[in-house]
Amino acid sequence: MKRRNPVATTLLTLALVFGLSAAAHAQELIVSAAASLTDAFSDIEPAFEAAHPGVDVVMNFASSGALYRQIEQGAPADVYASANPKWMNKAVDKGYVAQADAVVFARNALVLATPADNPAGVKTLADLTGAKVGSIGIGTPETVPAGQYAKEALELKSLYEPLKPKMIFGESVRQVLDYLGRGEIDCGFVYRTDAVKGGDKVLIVEEVPLKKPVTYPISVLKEAAAPELAAAFVQFVRSEEGMKLLEGRGFKRP
Repeated sequence: MKRRNPVATTLLTLALVFGLSAAAHAQELIVSAAASLTDAFSDIEPAFEAAHPGVDVVMNFASSGALYRQIEQGAPADVYASANPKWMNKAVDKGYVAQADAVVFARNALVLATPADNPAGVKTLADLTGAKVGSIGIGTPETVPAGQYAKEALELKSLYEPLKPKMIFGESVRQVLDYLGRGEIDCGFVYRTDAVKGGDKVLIVEEVPLKKPVTYPISVLKEAAAPELAAAFVQFVRSEEGMKLLEGRGFKRP
């Protein structure tokens, strides 16, 4: 039987002990971010951790409204990144965020998209009233910023109420994207970055004109357990490295 080297065994034991000890004492940073930021922030997470050894970034992705509700109900979070100003403004109004800390860090665009084969032949918003279009994916306007933007755009053309019976509401913009990718709806409203992620399964029909551009604010929360680390994360997102990672996922600079 092969004998183990006692020195090697001791070194291995010490490495495991110190490794476990370091993991146990890793500083945790909780970032609650809009679902449409999933890919970009999943790129930023390891980059930030590499620049801050001993830090464990925990990402919490959901619709901006759902994340706000979590914060309102006392869920732990250090950083909040919303897909529109509405929910960040609520966080400011309710005292969860200092107004001076909330800054816009990225822009996006809302698009009308279809499954790749576009079975309903959708070309413009006007086509949505046609008989060929039976289902339209849209984020729930009350909680999903992409849905709110879509609702406002349709209301400008007096189309929201007439089209409401055809609407399939999603809990996040990513859910609408999933519906499109699986061909479960005729068309849907998603951000350009999401449609690009859909690859060859999703076809962008047109960019939807909006009264205001799609902007993403971010802020440290007042009740952050690690305020200095949270501020460092926000700074990293807004840094040149962070901007390049965001642009790599299709976002535009503010």
